[in-house]
Amino acid sequence: MNAAKEGKALQRCIERSCGAKFEINKQIYSCPRCGGLLDVVVSLPNINGLELKALWKSRLTSMDTHDQSGVWRFRELLPFPEESPIVTLLEGNTPIYDAPRSARYSGLKALQVKHQGMNPTGSFKDTGITVAITQAKLLGAKTVICASTGNTAASLAAYSARADMQCVILVPHGQVSHAKLSQSLDYDATVLEIDGNFDDAMQLVSELAEDTSIYLMNSINPFRIEGQKTVAAELLEQTDWQVSEHVVVPGGNLGNSSALGKGFAELLELGLIDRMPRLSVVQADGAAPFARLLSNSTIEQLRREALVPVKDPQTLATAIKIGAPVSWKKSARAVIDSGGWVVSVSEQEIADAKAIIGRDGIGCEPASATTVAGLKKLVATGRIDPAESAIAILTGHALKDTDYTIKYHREALFTHDRARARSKEERHIRGTFANSPKRVKASKEAILRVIEHM
Repeated sequence: MNAAKEGKALQRCIERSCGAKFEINKQIYSCPRCGGLLDVVVSLPNINGLELKALWKSRLTSMDTHDQSGVWRFRELLPFPEESPIVTLLEGNTPIYDAPRSARYSGLKALQVKHQGMNPTGSFKDTGITVAITQAKLLGAKTVICASTGNTAASLAAYSARADMQCVILVPHGQVSHAKLSQSLDYDATVLEIDGNFDDAMQLVSELAEDTSIYLMNSINPFRIEGQKTVAAELLEQTDWQVSEHVVVPGGNLGNSSALGKGFAELLELGLIDRMPRLSVVQADGAAPFARLLSNSTIEQLRREALVPVKDPQTLATAIKIGAPVSWKKSARAVIDSGGWVVSVSEQEIADAKAIIGRDGIGCEPASATTVAGLKKLVATGRIDPAESAIAILTGHALKDTDYTIKYHREALFTHDRARARSKEERHIRGTFANSPKRVKASKEAILRVIEHM
């Protein structure tokens, strides 16, 4: 993709006390010396910022597959030589919408949302998988594998089908929406449902990936982060390189926030922007180990302390139902360096925010709605001024979990935490903005009466 960088990219341990470096094509997912997470370090292009912006913009009208992808269009940021056999479904190029109702609900004068649910398989995962699957091809892997709550599974299944590679997916039995599961099955992946949660599945795939013929595709894989970081460049290009004061993302395994932080930092290093936006992460109350860690620790403490996992995470926002996020150290770096925050929100707050996003005509899956719920909390607590600019990242399409939406509007949505001795009434999520179907007689007069009372 970029011959000038061939042989110059490397993998580096993020731990300050280690910093070990490894060849770019060494098949590892964490540091063999200390166990730390890895960064891909790219030799950034030595090119004038205005020329680079013009180059990226010019590719928007190109018919070349590399340019039509919203990831590979920014290939100067990626660690691949020119002849790399890329695997793409023309991912990226996702829209930014104005969201006036969501803005009012959050207490902001204005709000934009970047909808990553408009990717080929309906979630932001595609932007990372296209790069990681390309690396898998370069390494000669026969099988790719992941643990998933649904979106990674759908994405990996699609891209492995395009790459003609074997795909194995581990999901928690009964904890993945049928919409997401159906995608993986349709794309011919081998789906294995296990007893346990996502963290149990993640432990298993990590052990399986010790076999070098199997390539691990979860966000601990640093090449996933490389693809996802290009979203930062696309977002800024769409806003004419005007840096928003706040960017807010959902927090599950924390690869998304890690990637955006890395992307913004590299664009700052290139001189394409003069500051970073404040990057904030929002988790669900029942799966919020990262929020608990950052709310109670100073920066110096964070360098010494470890995240305490949530053993039995609980949230209906299944995409972020993760108790032991592997990328928390990278995400903490991104949040701290940018001056952002990490907060958690309740199931009720998520459900209501999702309904409001729907009233903007946009829609999203439950996990995405944590961003608007989190913005509302950050404005209410005075950490974000109502006049400040903000962009919420929506990570998944509304059709990813239709059962949730229908139950909310029919007043039939309940949390699953029965083990905590909560009554059905206590577990009920109110349809504050419910819009349930109305049963009417099949007559013109009956329908007109409904219209008159709208």
